[in-house]
Amino acid sequence: MVSTTPAYNLKVVLKETGLAADTLRAWERRYGLPVPQRTAGGHRLYSQRDIETIKWLINRQVDGLSISRAVDMYNGLLASGSDPLGDSIQPASISPYQSPETTLDSSRERWVRACIDFNESNAEQTLNQAFSIFPVEAVCVEVLQKGLSEIGKLWYENRASVQQEHFASGLAMRRLDALLSATPAPTRNITILVGCAPDEWHVFTPLLLALLLRRRGSNVIFLGANVPTSRFADTIKKVKADLVILVAQQLTSAATLQQTALALASQSIRIAFGGRIFNLHSQLSDSISGTFLGYDLNSAMDEIEVILNNKVKQPEPKSVSQMYAAAYQAFISKRLQIDMTVRELFEALSISPEDMNIGIHFLGENITAALQLGDMTYVSAEVDWLRSLLQSYDTPPQQLIHFMEVYAQAVDKNINGQGQPIFEWLNSEVEKLKAS
Repeated sequence: MVSTTPAYNLKVVLKETGLAADTLRAWERRYGLPVPQRTAGGHRLYSQRDIETIKWLINRQVDGLSISRAVDMYNGLLASGSDPLGDSIQPASISPYQSPETTLDSSRERWVRACIDFNESNAEQTLNQAFSIFPVEAVCVEVLQKGLSEIGKLWYENRASVQQEHFASGLAMRRLDALLSATPAPTRNITILVGCAPDEWHVFTPLLLALLLRRRGSNVIFLGANVPTSRFADTIKKVKADLVILVAQQLTSAATLQQTALALASQSIRIAFGGRIFNLHSQLSDSISGTFLGYDLNSAMDEIEVILNNKVKQPEPKSVSQMYAAAYQAFISKRLQIDMTVRELFEALSISPEDMNIGIHFLGENITAALQLGDMTYVSAEVDWLRSLLQSYDTPPQQLIHFMEVYAQAVDKNINGQGQPIFEWLNSEVEKLKAS
């Protein structure tokens, strides 16, 4: 067993590995490898394992890998339960942050703090430690997925910047990519396509799902964000996929998912789906062709096995009422005129043209999706989210009320009669906003 006892100073390590001091410090700072201990005076102390790790990384560069790719490979092998050095290590000795009190919750707390501080080295070291102690699946869900959710909430409450959120997302995605690359070859004769519904760009959840399925031995083809519908069925048949899984996080992408799933189901292609938006509206899944995977990843994994093993019949989607179908057609045919009317009526109010255009587009897209899916109340959660967000940024609530009132006037002016579901919903939302 390679010793993990810190015993060598920097000079010895440089002599043993032939690496330049600046390069070694850069690796530690940028990639979190190696992880030296510190003396009371702050000097680095390296173990024999640290030295072997450096040599391993150098050899991967000789093989043609970049240092970032070599580090990803190292972390991926370690996270998947395979020691890159062919050794069995004690988790407590590979990171200076290890303590008997380490839990998934404390790991998530440290990772979130490191991301908020833009401290990539600490974030990576925290993950390395967590993966050395806990199962890959547990770290991915409890640290990465829940950590990103916490950072998103901080942004929502105006306690974190969008840059901090993007920084954290980038680190999490990079780690998932490395783990996915390090998974062994499939052991099951099962092929699953996983990706985002059209117009859906949040890829963390489907990428995590793809990783978990690969670790169970399935051949998973990850399609990424905004999966196009063009010749999709041909692709599915070409790879002989046993199942297609699409994820939608927003109301608008749930609407595009509905169209895609319906087209695929008509060709007897098995579809499964999930995502944040279905957690907000439990009845929404009834409008989508295919099998709903449940409200969390554990439920999703169980449901996928049921689909694959039992060849369950997919339920038929709920149809939309004639009133909603008529309102949908009227709205999409008159939407340009509605947008123009809103701008005309809003001229006297103090709102920037950029904010106005964003608001018009946001509300119009969500109304279109809700009409297609057959229930205008689906938009209420989006308005509640927007109202709370504006309050966090000290935007006067009267501004949103004015906007909704003006939008209702524009709908009534341009599609009076056929826009009843839209007009009634807008008026009810205005009353709710005034009451709150």
